[in-house]
Amino acid sequence: MTPPELAIIGGGQLARMMQQAAVGLGIHIRLLAEAPDVSAAQVIPDHIVGDYTDLATLREAVADAPVVTFDHEHVPPEHLNALASEGHACRPGPHALLFAQDKGSMRERLGAMGVPCPRNASVTTLDDLEAFGYPAVVKTTRGGYDGKGVWVVRAAADADEAFASGRDLLAEELVDFRRELSALVARSPSGEVRSYPVVESRQVDGVCSEVIAPAPDLDPALDAEARAIAERIATELDVTGILAVELFETTDGRLLVNELAMRPHNTGHWTIDGAHTSQFENHLRAVLDLPLGPTESRDTWSVMVNVLGGSVDDLVAQRAVVEAAEPGVKIHLYGKTVKAGRKVGHVTAYGPQLDEVLSSARRAAKIFGG
Repeated sequence: MTPPELAIIGGGQLARMMQQAAVGLGIHIRLLAEAPDVSAAQVIPDHIVGDYTDLATLREAVADAPVVTFDHEHVPPEHLNALASEGHACRPGPHALLFAQDKGSMRERLGAMGVPCPRNASVTTLDDLEAFGYPAVVKTTRGGYDGKGVWVVRAAADADEAFASGRDLLAEELVDFRRELSALVARSPSGEVRSYPVVESRQVDGVCSEVIAPAPDLDPALDAEARAIAERIATELDVTGILAVELFETTDGRLLVNELAMRPHNTGHWTIDGAHTSQFENHLRAVLDLPLGPTESRDTWSVMVNVLGGSVDDLVAQRAVVEAAEPGVKIHLYGKTVKAGRKVGHVTAYGPQLDEVLSSARRAAKIFGG
């Protein structure tokens, strides 16, 4: 087998969809997977099973791969620095990835850049939180995702679980927002940057439920501002690959940065079917320093709805039911065991009429969820 052009650390659905893009580009990927049956290991033949927190395992996985990228942001920074010192180009690099790994560092750096963010402060005691003021959103600085490690605190008693976690905590103002937006950009090591249409992201219980591209009725000035913020962050933090900047559109018409992700992102899944170049293809192009592809939408509207685990256990069997009911919907299943509330796939619809596209995608996802 020829040596890999790229190693991917982490075997989730993001790596699985990177492989989908890699097939067309003829890119040979090596995967470090957490288990032999995880999502990406099912479709990437050249894979090693092991612990990404173990440096020896990481070295084995990336041994003959010149470039390394990630399905998640949890690889210890000291291990990434070791790989970089041994000649592997980690993209994004540990100097950039820190700001996706640690929310405290992110807030400090974005504040220094003058990027608009919610009011925030590090808190170590209840007195610190009392001084910050209620209501507040308390987050663990590391490891939180999909609503985990996040607490809305309106009184002292609401913070018990957060302080009992023993984690470093960040308090942020509870933002009065109209909706959540996401600005996605791709950036290559040579500095080429391309931005995707700004999308609306709708959440249920802290988990992304659906994405509408482009964000309906978004003021053109806010669209331009969101793209400019994302492009500036990507450039000044030296991000390589895809950067997702999640934002609040406040009720008084401002934008505030909520989160950063330095990898393909749930809010960009619509691009597989709805954009001229998917976020996964552009991530691969970027980290390998190939010319980036066009990011414009293929149609007027695209809607992505996540498929969450429900009463339907056999998603493959259910696929035919969805195809019969909604033949225009594009289906993406992740090869995961169904568990309640778990992301096990997504569906995408596109077309000229938003109401029709939204209804079609929602119906398809509901059939899968039961």
